[in-house]
Amino acid sequence: MKIKYSLSNDTWDNKEIEAINRVIASNRFTMGKEVEKYEKAFAKKFGSKYAVMSNSGSSANLLAVSALVYSGRLKKGDEVIVPAVSWSTTYFPLEQNGLKIRLVDIDIKTLNIDLTKIEEAITPKTKAIFAVNLLGNPVDFDKLSKICKKHKLFFFEDNCESMGATFAGKKAGTFGLLGTFSTFYSHHLATMEGGVTVTDDEELYHYMLSIRAHGWTRNLPKTSNLYTKNDDDFYESFQFIMPGYNLRPLEMEAAIGSEQLKKLDKFLKIRRENAEIFKSIMYKDPFFMIQSETGVSSWFGFALILAPIIAGQRDEYVGALKKAGVEVRPIVAGNFARQPAFKYMNASISGKLSNADYIHNNGFFVGNHSIPMEEQLNLLKKVFKSVTHM
Repeated sequence: MKIKYSLSNDTWDNKEIEAINRVIASNRFTMGKEVEKYEKAFAKKFGSKYAVMSNSGSSANLLAVSALVYSGRLKKGDEVIVPAVSWSTTYFPLEQNGLKIRLVDIDIKTLNIDLTKIEEAITPKTKAIFAVNLLGNPVDFDKLSKICKKHKLFFFEDNCESMGATFAGKKAGTFGLLGTFSTFYSHHLATMEGGVTVTDDEELYHYMLSIRAHGWTRNLPKTSNLYTKNDDDFYESFQFIMPGYNLRPLEMEAAIGSEQLKKLDKFLKIRRENAEIFKSIMYKDPFFMIQSETGVSSWFGFALILAPIIAGQRDEYVGALKKAGVEVRPIVAGNFARQPAFKYMNASISGKLSNADYIHNNGFFVGNHSIPMEEQLNLLKKVFKSVTHM
């Protein structure tokens, strides 16, 4: 079946190709000056002091969590509250760092963590909240900050799906102690693979510089408080101060990112225009619920949840969409407690995950693009009408 409505679109032009050729001509392919240039531009764009590029958004999460543990902000056995609906690598870095996961249900309207259920989930072991801005939609950070302040918790953000979203005029990903971004091919910016972690905390920044490249000292500035560097370059070549990973990005990805970053505002404008068309099509549709904006969403994609009157009929709609050439996916990983990998994790569940379960059984999403897509959205409307009138 020919794809007529894809999950994402190609946003590259000659600028990205020229960037790739520039890297090829330099004969330097692993992390270097292009990465450094992109990190500085990214931090400036999002109003953060520091940005650390990695090889994926998943690695950006791993860097963030590992830095919190190695710096002592979190200790093994500490509990971190997370929403029950997110991508797998929101949860895996917590498990991999010896932290305990505490799942909380989501809000059926915003698809983000249900802020009214956080306080009842807090235990004496709870130290932090890993807030997820799902599918472009920011969390209500005013309410979350008040909860954290009241209970002496801190929070950090998985913003991998929500680049460019804002709340009260401030960019999502910059509210917490750290924030993560993804630039995988289907995301707001496309660098093939890639991720970025931002922070205003210099110590966490230095931890991430070391963790990203094997835990060695080579990338630390001489002024770092983590380690006193030896003046002997030979001595410092292979000096390891903590258990690290190889999460380094490629120069090519960073060079592409520098060009993509210049286009972000244009991409966001078009995505929001597409969202207005989508909302007008689905407005007051009795058969579907759509995601409610908190702040200003960057509309990663368009989530659709079957209304109770047609609950359980998702297969009919998904089948019709596929037949019409529309790519369709679950809403991220659905209720993650129902994923087979969950049995391997040190995790607990607070209360019932009723909304996460409903999404798991009755939700799906279609793509949003960085180009106008009225034609694709009209196709969506046509398919829904055909199923409704069967």
